[in-house]
Amino acid sequence: MDIELRHLRVICTIDESGSVTKAAAALGLAQPALTAQLQRIERAIGGPLFVRDRRGTRPTALGELVLARARVLLPAVKGLQDDAAQLAGTGEIMRRYRIGATNGPIVGGLVHRLSAAHPDKQVSTHATWSADELAALVLAGKLDYALIGACADATPPAGHGLTWRAVCLDAVWVLMSDRHPLAARAEVSLAELADERWANAPGDGCFTDCFAAACARAGFTPRHIYEMDVGGCIDLVASGAGVVLCQGAFRGMPGVAMVPIAGTPLRWRHLLGWHPDSVAAAVAGEVLTLAGAAYQDVIDRRPVYARWLAANPAFGVQSTVAAG
Repeated sequence: MDIELRHLRVICTIDESGSVTKAAAALGLAQPALTAQLQRIERAIGGPLFVRDRRGTRPTALGELVLARARVLLPAVKGLQDDAAQLAGTGEIMRRYRIGATNGPIVGGLVHRLSAAHPDKQVSTHATWSADELAALVLAGKLDYALIGACADATPPAGHGLTWRAVCLDAVWVLMSDRHPLAARAEVSLAELADERWANAPGDGCFTDCFAAACARAGFTPRHIYEMDVGGCIDLVASGAGVVLCQGAFRGMPGVAMVPIAGTPLRWRHLLGWHPDSVAAAVAGEVLTLAGAAYQDVIDRRPVYARWLAANPAFGVQSTVAAG
């Protein structure tokens, strides 16, 4: 006998019920019939799956193995059936929206807008600092979309065959203590920061190299660059012990000042990626538009940066720009 999905459902029901008697009632079977079916399943698998005693029915080591596999397979098959039924029957191909994101200002607003536009759909997120990790998860079908950041001229994660589109383009500013001598300036040149200590959050892109190149063009080599999480970077700045590069759309907070860098030598794109052959591709245009709207929501809450964008129209929402 070959093991079928219905057999796996029986095994899971027995485990969840804690007894064959209760499982039989849940399945609408007579207890002798379920016991006979379990015995056939155990013979096909090669050993007993449950131990029965006065405390009920408990899985054996073999049973634990089978249950672990069943709990992966059954939801996966159910998801496949649901997606296929929607695609074939109604044309509504997205059952859920699974979004992976690196650090950035857009994902919260995108989740809100997607949930409002599709209240019957589940929206889930996955956070990481690695754009390559997100691209691999989209390729594997474990995420529908990747929302990442990259230097303005950098190529998105290659080797995954994904489609990438730019949501927006940000200027990179400098974050410093509000007690810093340059904090009140309308803008600061990169060369004026030559003696500063720097910090940045981890990532697998080229931003550190691009920053070093920009410093070299400004005539200096940056001092030691500390790598720490975003919270650590902000604490370093607030203490006056260093400065940090940030997106112009970064949320301000007490004790720190955001200052534009003259000439905007560093720029940062927010990119949305998806697999071109996935069901997510059919509605990617809507998600891209919602991501752009979520970014604009952020800008509307950043009056200083909004005024800067108004004077620099090449920056901001870039929803129609191809990214490779």
